[in-house]
Amino acid sequence: MRGGSAGNGSSVRSMLRSPFVLMVGAVLTWFIAAFLVWPNLNVLISTFFPDGSFSGRAAEKLFSSQRAMKSLGNSFLLALALSITVNVVGIFIVLVTHYFKIRGSRILFLGYASTFIYGGIVLAAGYKFIYGDKGIVTSLLLTVFPDMDPAWFSGFFAVLVVMTFATTTNHMLFVGNALKGVDYLTIEAARNLGASTWTILRRIVLPMLKPTLFAVTILSFLTGLGALSAPQVLGGREFQTITPMILTFANSAASRDLAALLAVILGLSTILMLAVMSRMEKRGTYYSLSKVSSALQKQRIVNPVANAAVHTIAYLLFALYTLPVVLIVLYSFADGAAIQTGQISAGSLTLDNYVRVLTQQSGLRPFIVSVVYSALATVIAVGGLLFVARLLQKYKNWVASVFEYLLHIPWILPSALLALGLIISYDHPNPLVGGTVLTGTTVILLIAFVTVKIPFTLRMLKASFASVNSSMEEAAAIMGAKTLYVFRRILLPLVLPAAAAIAALNFNTLLDDYDTAIFLAHPLVQPLGLVIKANTDGAEGVEGVANTFVYTVLLMVITGLTMYLVYGRSGQRGAGAGSGTAGKRRGTVPPAPLPIADTRIAEVPDSRAPVQAPVP
Repeated sequence: MRGGSAGNGSSVRSMLRSPFVLMVGAVLTWFIAAFLVWPNLNVLISTFFPDGSFSGRAAEKLFSSQRAMKSLGNSFLLALALSITVNVVGIFIVLVTHYFKIRGSRILFLGYASTFIYGGIVLAAGYKFIYGDKGIVTSLLLTVFPDMDPAWFSGFFAVLVVMTFATTTNHMLFVGNALKGVDYLTIEAARNLGASTWTILRRIVLPMLKPTLFAVTILSFLTGLGALSAPQVLGGREFQTITPMILTFANSAASRDLAALLAVILGLSTILMLAVMSRMEKRGTYYSLSKVSSALQKQRIVNPVANAAVHTIAYLLFALYTLPVVLIVLYSFADGAAIQTGQISAGSLTLDNYVRVLTQQSGLRPFIVSVVYSALATVIAVGGLLFVARLLQKYKNWVASVFEYLLHIPWILPSALLALGLIISYDHPNPLVGGTVLTGTTVILLIAFVTVKIPFTLRMLKASFASVNSSMEEAAAIMGAKTLYVFRRILLPLVLPAAAAIAALNFNTLLDDYDTAIFLAHPLVQPLGLVIKANTDGAEGVEGVANTFVYTVLLMVITGLTMYLVYGRSGQRGAGAGSGTAGKRRGTVPPAPLPIADTRIAEVPDSRAPVQAPVP
């Protein structure tokens, strides 16, 4: 113990002797204090100590507000229901694509993976345009069933369906990878002992997946708890959750304390859920019976009735996953009359929608705004954290641990709480930012974008630095190379492929962000997510709907290209753009696969890239 303490103290003294480390530490301390710690503390102060003394007025107002209490109940109902439905659908699609012998499983996988390339407000808007009261499918159904309620796809049912399909991406990524690690010899031994397919699945395969299933269940629960896009777009007046209520109350100074209290409740619920689920996970035991690993082989469903049923359900789900994508692409080329009537023909297809969006200022402006915000936030987050991640990976002491824990605050607190904290803290001159007012400016959204990407970016960069062979750095130091020279000429080229991949994913997930932008965006500089939401409300008529279809297709193309660059090039997952054979020639180590869900999951969810990233 004493030796460890002495080593820890020596590491701290070594840090303090480096001017570069001191400079990075000073900037990092200011950033954490100004944008991570103080805004969240200020929410608590403004809620419970509005006049300098304790007050329970906000709690009294909350409990007397029937609308607010109903939103609390709806959030927990959605979170619990989503934890069940996502696991049911997610486990099924993983089994039919990775475990059972199903005809056309590769095609099924492509359909189920469609949520990789679109999510968030885009996905919610797409479902509304297709299944909503004026949607394409609803219009067709009304011709067959004229007495049908046009608003059939709304409320709790619609929100649950959309969010269920959106968040199964986590199962495709994490549970699918975990299933590949199941030892086939164990399955074969159980079959030789007379175990049925169902018994093997229930008693051997699923128990081995428990750790991963716990993780995705936590993500699903937290996604439902903090949902914003789907309840706003599809929930209607009858089904609103906590986050839309926070947004509503935050827009009025008189009810901002209610918004703050709801945000605090949301944050505490998130932390409590993480603690409970982590404790439950630690109490489980998960093991394999075989010491020699054997690759999993797909299993045949012997029972013909069960085989037919599984095939039927698998292809039905395939249709539900792919129909929105197909119709969105198709109707992005349709003229206004076809979009209004829901009847499309060869003569109604045109490129006018794309020409309008890409050439007219009103159509192109939201795209440019989003690209600029996303690019700036990505460069700042990845560029700044390259230095921070290296220092945290190099110096393992209590000071580094404190910094690292503080930088993970955006992972354990909902985005609504972080955004509200920035609004409350910087709607007046504040010495932490040089006495300037940030609320209502274009800068505050950029700060929020950088903040929410810090945990994922830091964790991935730190892992990349950890994979670098330390002997190269030691050799350079022995030869007299300075710290910055070693970083610039040796370390940076080695982690650049991973940094490029992380940057691509961050850019991709911020491009259509809605959850943060709705709180902080400047009214005259609206990013793409807000414009898409306005179009779903009919603000721009048929032309706005057509623009949204075009925006969605463009976003899917960009996301698909990013997926290919990050995961698909030369079969090297996570190598990033430009890291293929050239990386091998330089002797670089391909970084570990980057979990896309880390970047998309806490909203309707941007399952391309949780809520936030997986739970630390």
